[in-house]
Amino acid sequence: MSEQDWQPTATVAVLRQRAEIMRQLREFFLQRDALEVETPTLSRAANTDPNIDSFMTKYEGPGPSGTGELYLHTSPEFPMKRLLAAGYGSMYQICKVFRDGEAGQFHNPEFTMLEWYRVELDLHGLMDEVEALVSGVLDRGQTFRRITFQQAFMETIGIDPLTASATELQRYSEQHGPGDVIGMDNDPDAWLDLLMDQVVIPSLGDEAIFVYDYPASQASLARLSETDNRVAERFELFVDGVELANGFHELTDQREQRRRFEADNLKRGHNGKKQFPLDEHFLHALNNGLPDCSGVALGIDRLVMLRVGLTHIQDVVAFPVYRA
Repeated sequence: MSEQDWQPTATVAVLRQRAEIMRQLREFFLQRDALEVETPTLSRAANTDPNIDSFMTKYEGPGPSGTGELYLHTSPEFPMKRLLAAGYGSMYQICKVFRDGEAGQFHNPEFTMLEWYRVELDLHGLMDEVEALVSGVLDRGQTFRRITFQQAFMETIGIDPLTASATELQRYSEQHGPGDVIGMDNDPDAWLDLLMDQVVIPSLGDEAIFVYDYPASQASLARLSETDNRVAERFELFVDGVELANGFHELTDQREQRRRFEADNLKRGHNGKKQFPLDEHFLHALNNGLPDCSGVALGIDRLVMLRVGLTHIQDVVAFPVYRA
């Protein structure tokens, strides 16, 4: 530890712009009559996503549940959906979220997320709203491009991601892309993720692009498309090659959601990772009835980076993890 590590990594000018962006975000939702909410950071359940790891702590004290393991949330999604199921209507939240093992140019294990849900709005309607918010903050006048996941792969590398085998994707990676990666041989989704990040998105150019209709296996919280059950109603927004937002037309079927969580946990176990307890509160809320809605999570730190023209997350947060 250096004697200078007490100092912030973001300048006061950047933090002033960050504060102005926060004001803009709240004004955006105030004008659209969305309720700002706060939900717990701690939970007795954790995210079962095979690619996301939760921080764990332990509670020792009084209460009906007694002592036990608790997890820092990786997203406020589940408790917000419980509020939706209870009839609270369209809402948003700005909060800190936590993901273990994530640090680098665009990652800090503690980061700031904006998450919001719109009742009776489909995926494309939500994309319209995300475009309005982001273009306003970034002062971009052009229309954001929209392309399906399948079209993105076909346009850039000539492979259909909905039919390609792991062997075909691995062969392309070895010949034209980032190369071979240990431990991914029989997992098509892992190869798709790798090629998406390393080849497809950089090939689409420096603009604002919505990629939507992801493979069903890559959208455990989204409903399947009514026209093609190979894909789910999920989108991601990329701006200048930076992944900025991840949205879903939300799954409302409790049994299907439980099945997907259990499948994710099995995949975690297969990959040598801890299997997490399911969020039974959330599943009971789904059973009670989640309204037809769409939701999206947006990384505020990355939004600030794009707004001020900086390329590392440490330059837009006061104290990154190594100075925490």
